[in-house]
Amino acid sequence: MKVLIMIPAYNEALNIKKTVEDIINNTKYDYVVINDCSKDDTEKICKENHFNYVSLPINYGLTSGIQLGMKYAYHYDYDIVVQFDGDGQHQAKYLKDLVKEIEEDNADISIGSRFVTKKKSHSIRMIGSRLISMAIKITTGKTIKDPTSGMRAYNKKVIEKFVKNASLTPEPDTIVYMLKKKMRIKEIQVEMSQREFGESYLKPLKSIEYMINMFFSIIFIRAITRKNI
Repeated sequence: MKVLIMIPAYNEALNIKKTVEDIINNTKYDYVVINDCSKDDTEKICKENHFNYVSLPINYGLTSGIQLGMKYAYHYDYDIVVQFDGDGQHQAKYLKDLVKEIEEDNADISIGSRFVTKKKSHSIRMIGSRLISMAIKITTGKTIKDPTSGMRAYNKKVIEKFVKNASLTPEPDTIVYMLKKKMRIKEIQVEMSQREFGESYLKPLKSIEYMINMFFSIIFIRAITRKNI
C-alpha cells in the first residue's frame, strides 16, 4: 500500500528539519510538508534540504493544511495518509504501528494515543480531554481515550470523505462524524516528546476555550449527523 505522511507546519523552523529526518530515518514512507505560509524560515529550510513540501499562499490554519494534504494524497492515489505534527512531539518509530492497523483492515482510522495503557494527568488540558471523551461517549457510545491526538492514520475511504466534505477538520468533532458514518477507529499506544522549540498555539486560556467549543460542537452539531449522508 502507498503511504503518505503529511506534516502540517506553521513557524516550525526550529523543528521541521528534525521532524522530517525522523521520518526519513525510521520509515520508508513518502511525506509532504504542508507549510501554512510560515513567517519564519520553515519554507527556506525545506527548500535548502530538498524536502518535499507545498506552501499555502496565506496562513489558512490547520484545517486547511490538512484538507490540502488529503487532496494531495487523493490526487496521487495514496492508500493511507498519516497526520504527523511538525513540532517534533510525534515520534516516527510509531508510524508503522498506526499504518499496520489500516493495512490489516483492523481500522479505518488509527490514532496514536497516549492513554491506551497509561492514565491521564489532572492538568487543565487533560481535564478538557476527559470532557471531550465524555462527549464522544455520550453521542456515539464509543470510548476514545485521546481525542485530541494529532497523530492519526486514515484509509482511502476516509481520505475521500475529507476531500468531498470541506467541513471536516482534524479535530475531535470529526471523530464523532466518522463514528456516525460507521468508520472503525482504533487507538494505538504511543509516547510523545515535549516540544523543544517554539510554543503551542494553545495557551492555557485558549486551551479552555478550545475544549469548551469542542464539547459543544460534539454535543450539538456532530451529534445530529445522520449515518446515511
